[in-house]
Amino acid sequence: MKPLFKTVLLSLGLALSAGAHAIVDEFAIGFSPRTGDTWVDARLGDINVFARGNTDGFIDDVVVSYGAPRYLVREYYYDRRWAPGDIYYACALAYQLGRPCLDVLRIYERDHGQGWGAIAKRLGIKPGSAEFHALKGGVGKGHERMRGRGGPKAAGGPPQGGRDAGPPSSRGGGPGKGAGDKGKGDKGKGRGNGG
Repeated sequence: MKPLFKTVLLSLGLALSAGAHAIVDEFAIGFSPRTGDTWVDARLGDINVFARGNTDGFIDDVVVSYGAPRYLVREYYYDRRWAPGDIYYACALAYQLGRPCLDVLRIYERDHGQGWGAIAKRLGIKPGSAEFHALKGGVGKGHERMRGRGGPKAAGGPPQGGRDAGPPSSRGGGPGKGAGDKGKGDKGKGRGNGG
Protein backbone atom coordinates (compact mmCIF):
# COMPACT_ATOMS: atom_id res chain seq x y z
CA MET A 1 0.00 0.00 0.00
CA LYS A 2 1.33 3.44 -0.88
CA PRO A 3 2.28 5.70 2.04
CA LEU A 4 -0.06 8.51 0.95
CA PHE A 5 -3.02 6.13 0.73
CA LYS A 6 -2.20 4.71 4.18
CA THR A 7 -2.07 8.22 5.62
CA VAL A 8 -5.39 9.20 4.05
CA LEU A 9 -7.02 5.96 5.22
CA LEU A 10 -5.70 6.39 8.77
CA SER A 11 -6.81 10.04 8.86
CA LEU A 12 -10.29 9.10 7.68
CA GLY A 13 -10.58 6.38 10.33
CA LEU A 14 -9.47 8.73 13.09
CA ALA A 15 -11.87 11.43 11.93
CA LEU A 16 -14.82 9.03 11.91
CA SER A 17 -13.87 7.73 15.35
CA ALA A 18 -13.56 11.24 16.74
CA GLY A 19 -16.95 12.14 15.28
CA ALA A 20 -18.62 9.19 17.01
CA HIS A 21 -16.97 10.11 20.31
CA ALA A 22 -18.04 13.74 19.92
CA ILE A 23 -21.66 12.64 19.53
CA VAL A 24 -21.58 10.76 22.84
CA ASP A 25 -19.59 13.50 24.60
CA GLU A 26 -22.46 15.78 23.66
CA PHE A 27 -24.87 13.41 25.46
CA ALA A 28 -22.82 13.28 28.65
CA ILE A 29 -22.77 17.05 29.13
CA GLY A 30 -26.01 18.18 30.68
CA PHE A 31 -27.70 14.78 30.45
CA SER A 32 -30.63 14.86 32.86
CA PRO A 33 -33.24 12.16 32.26
CA ARG A 34 -35.27 13.11 35.38
CA THR A 35 -36.79 9.67 35.89
CA GLY A 36 -37.63 10.50 39.49
CA ASP A 37 -35.06 7.99 40.75
CA THR A 38 -31.44 9.07 41.17
CA TRP A 39 -30.16 5.48 40.83
CA VAL A 40 -31.91 5.05 37.45
CA ASP A 41 -30.67 8.48 36.33
CA ALA A 42 -27.09 7.43 37.17
CA ARG A 43 -27.47 4.10 35.35
CA LEU A 44 -28.72 5.89 32.24
CA GLY A 45 -25.67 8.15 32.44
CA ASP A 46 -23.50 5.02 32.69
CA ILE A 47 -25.20 3.67 29.57
CA ASN A 48 -24.22 6.87 27.74
CA VAL A 49 -20.59 6.24 28.66
CA PHE A 50 -20.82 2.53 27.78
CA ALA A 51 -22.25 3.37 24.35
CA ARG A 52 -19.27 5.63 23.67
CA GLY A 53 -16.87 2.72 23.98
CA ASN A 54 -19.12 0.04 22.52
CA THR A 55 -21.80 1.47 20.25
CA ASP A 56 -22.51 -1.86 18.58
CA GLY A 57 -22.80 -3.52 21.99
CA PHE A 58 -25.22 -0.82 23.13
CA ILE A 59 -27.38 -1.24 20.03
CA ASP A 60 -27.31 -5.04 20.41
CA ASP A 61 -28.31 -4.68 24.05
CA VAL A 62 -31.42 -2.60 23.25
CA VAL A 63 -32.40 -4.88 20.37
CA VAL A 64 -31.97 -8.11 22.35
CA SER A 65 -33.27 -6.90 25.72
CA TYR A 66 -36.30 -4.97 24.53
CA GLY A 67 -37.08 -6.24 21.03
CA ALA A 68 -36.53 -2.85 19.44
CA PRO A 69 -35.88 -2.90 15.71
CA ARG A 70 -32.17 -2.41 15.01
CA TYR A 71 -32.84 0.19 12.31
CA LEU A 72 -34.86 2.24 14.83
CA VAL A 73 -32.15 2.24 17.50
CA ARG A 74 -29.53 3.15 14.89
CA GLU A 75 -31.73 5.94 13.50
CA TYR A 76 -32.27 7.55 16.90
CA TYR A 77 -28.60 7.16 17.84
CA TYR A 78 -26.87 8.21 14.63
CA ASP A 79 -29.37 10.28 12.65
CA ARG A 80 -31.38 11.98 15.39
CA ARG A 81 -28.40 12.07 17.79
CA TRP A 82 -30.36 11.02 20.85
CA ALA A 83 -28.55 10.19 24.07
CA PRO A 84 -28.15 6.41 24.38
CA GLY A 85 -29.69 6.54 27.87
CA ASP A 86 -32.87 8.07 26.46
CA ILE A 87 -33.11 5.47 23.68
CA TYR A 88 -32.51 2.71 26.21
CA TYR A 89 -35.10 4.00 28.68
CA ALA A 90 -37.72 4.59 25.98
CA CYS A 91 -37.40 1.00 24.79
CA ALA A 92 -37.30 -0.37 28.36
CA LEU A 93 -40.44 1.58 29.25
CA ALA A 94 -42.17 0.46 26.04
CA TYR A 95 -41.25 -3.16 26.78
CA GLN A 96 -42.66 -2.89 30.31
CA LEU A 97 -45.90 -1.45 28.91
CA GLY A 98 -46.17 -3.93 26.03
CA ARG A 99 -45.98 -1.13 23.46
CA PRO A 100 -43.70 -0.59 20.48
CA CYS A 101 -40.53 1.32 21.29
CA LEU A 102 -41.36 3.82 18.53
CA ASP A 103 -44.52 4.88 20.39
CA VAL A 104 -42.58 5.84 23.51
CA LEU A 105 -39.76 7.45 21.50
CA ARG A 106 -42.34 9.69 19.80
CA ILE A 107 -44.00 10.61 23.11
CA TYR A 108 -40.63 11.55 24.62
CA GLU A 109 -39.67 13.44 21.48
CA ARG A 110 -42.80 15.55 21.86
CA ASP A 111 -42.78 15.94 25.66
CA HIS A 112 -39.13 15.48 26.71
CA GLY A 113 -39.19 18.71 28.69
CA GLN A 114 -41.32 16.94 31.31
CA GLY A 115 -38.65 14.30 31.96
CA TRP A 116 -38.96 10.53 31.99
CA GLY A 117 -40.63 10.39 35.41
CA ALA A 118 -43.64 12.44 34.30
CA ILE A 119 -43.93 10.55 31.03
CA ALA A 120 -43.73 7.14 32.72
CA LYS A 121 -46.39 8.23 35.21
CA ARG A 122 -48.65 9.46 32.43
CA LEU A 123 -48.21 6.11 30.64
CA GLY A 124 -49.25 4.21 33.78
CA ILE A 125 -45.98 3.47 35.63
CA LYS A 126 -46.50 5.01 39.06
CA PRO A 127 -43.49 5.70 41.32
CA GLY A 128 -43.02 2.88 43.82
CA SER A 129 -45.40 0.52 41.99
CA ALA A 130 -44.53 -3.07 41.10
CA GLU A 131 -44.27 -1.97 37.46
CA PHE A 132 -41.83 0.79 38.40
CA HIS A 133 -39.65 -1.63 40.37
CA ALA A 134 -39.71 -4.11 37.47
CA LEU A 135 -38.64 -1.33 35.11
CA LYS A 136 -35.95 -0.14 37.52
CA GLY A 137 -34.69 -3.69 38.01
CA GLY A 138 -34.21 -4.14 34.28
CA VAL A 139 -32.30 -0.92 33.63
CA GLY A 140 -28.74 -1.72 32.71
CA LYS A 141 -28.99 -5.52 33.01
CA GLY A 142 -27.98 -6.11 29.41
CA HIS A 143 -25.28 -3.45 29.78
CA GLU A 144 -23.80 -5.47 32.67
CA ARG A 145 -24.03 -8.67 30.62
CA MET A 146 -22.13 -7.01 27.78
CA ARG A 147 -19.40 -6.11 30.27
CA GLY A 148 -19.35 -9.65 31.61
CA ARG A 149 -20.92 -8.73 34.93
CA GLY A 150 -24.47 -9.93 34.47
CA GLY A 151 -26.23 -12.10 36.99
CA PRO A 152 -27.00 -15.81 36.73
CA LYS A 153 -29.23 -15.43 33.68
CA ALA A 154 -26.51 -13.61 31.75
CA ALA A 155 -24.04 -16.41 32.48
CA GLY A 156 -26.50 -19.08 31.39
CA GLY A 157 -27.14 -20.52 34.83
CA PRO A 158 -26.28 -20.21 38.47
CA PRO A 159 -22.94 -18.63 39.29
CA GLN A 160 -20.04 -21.05 39.55
CA GLY A 161 -17.54 -18.67 41.08
CA GLY A 162 -16.47 -15.07 41.18
CA ARG A 163 -17.99 -12.26 43.17
CA ASP A 164 -21.61 -13.08 42.27
CA ALA A 165 -21.36 -16.63 43.63
CA GLY A 166 -21.43 -15.72 47.31
CA PRO A 167 -19.02 -16.83 50.00
CA PRO A 168 -16.96 -19.95 49.23
CA SER A 169 -18.78 -22.04 51.84
CA SER A 170 -22.10 -21.49 50.04
CA ARG A 171 -20.80 -22.62 46.65
CA GLY A 172 -21.40 -26.13 45.51
CA GLY A 173 -18.54 -28.23 44.22
CA GLY A 174 -20.07 -28.16 40.77
CA PRO A 175 -21.65 -31.03 38.90
CA GLY A 176 -20.20 -34.45 39.59
CA LYS A 177 -17.85 -33.38 42.33
CA GLY A 178 -18.50 -34.86 45.71
CA ALA A 179 -16.73 -33.99 48.92
CA GLY A 180 -13.05 -34.82 48.64
CA ASP A 181 -13.27 -35.63 44.93
CA LYS A 182 -10.36 -33.98 43.18
CA GLY A 183 -11.89 -34.71 39.79
CA LYS A 184 -9.00 -36.92 38.62
CA GLY A 185 -8.59 -40.66 38.80
CA ASP A 186 -10.75 -43.14 40.67
CA LYS A 187 -12.55 -42.46 43.92
CA GLY A 188 -11.11 -38.98 44.41
CA LYS A 189 -7.60 -40.17 45.19
CA GLY A 190 -5.91 -38.36 42.31
CA ARG A 191 -3.20 -39.79 40.08
CA GLY A 192 0.48 -40.30 40.35
CA ASN A 193 0.81 -40.80 44.08
CA GLY A 194 0.99 -44.58 43.91
CA GLY A 195 -2.35 -45.07 45.59
